[in-house]
Amino acid sequence: MFLPLKDENPTINRPYATVALIAINVLIYLYSLPMSARGYQIFLFQFGLIPFEVTHLTELTPQFSVPILLTPFSSMFLHGGFMHLAGNMLYLWIFGNNIEDYLGPVKFILFYVVSGLAAAFLFIIFSPSSQIPMVGASGAIAGIMGAYIVLYPRARIVTLLFLFYFIRLIHVPASVVLGFWFVYQLFMSAAAAGGGGGVAWLAHVGGFVFGYAWFRFVAARKRGRILRR
Repeated sequence: MFLPLKDENPTINRPYATVALIAINVLIYLYSLPMSARGYQIFLFQFGLIPFEVTHLTELTPQFSVPILLTPFSSMFLHGGFMHLAGNMLYLWIFGNNIEDYLGPVKFILFYVVSGLAAAFLFIIFSPSSQIPMVGASGAIAGIMGAYIVLYPRARIVTLLFLFYFIRLIHVPASVVLGFWFVYQLFMSAAAAGGGGGVAWLAHVGGFVFGYAWFRFVAARKRGRILRR
């Protein structure tokens, strides 16, 4: 298995938007820590994305309701535990600062949000009747990773390789690390099909495909303009 630790891809500008997104996610997690188990469950049902509510425009918990169409956005800033948060924020930091450097902070935040919404949309399509809240920034971050593999496929990623008792730090091209990650998401999506589970694998796939496709489209347009000139 691969665990990316950092990339060797320096940026020109300071990643203020990336840091701000990390800070918001961490602060919301810290806000939820003092909650009781019951209170945290209510919090997730209030602000998490529940596909059944979106497809039926019906509140499952009207006593704790927030606007249904707000939840695809709010769910991006909730996490199911410390490891869920830590893993997402690590990936956001490694890959987000370079995409922010390329886009600028405002466009980066817009791209982040739209990637998250695209991830949520695919999850809803394949699980329209699910009544389990989906939470996490994974879909939005997957969009950033899809963009990264288009823009910087040869960037070196310092990666922890571990296989049972074999552990080693290696330097791997981004195309290998992110390609492996995407194939793993596809495999887990197929394995979990119809079987429930606690991870929205298809949301990861949807975010990544959106980010990859969008930047492929942008790159193709730029090449076309250069050729016309």
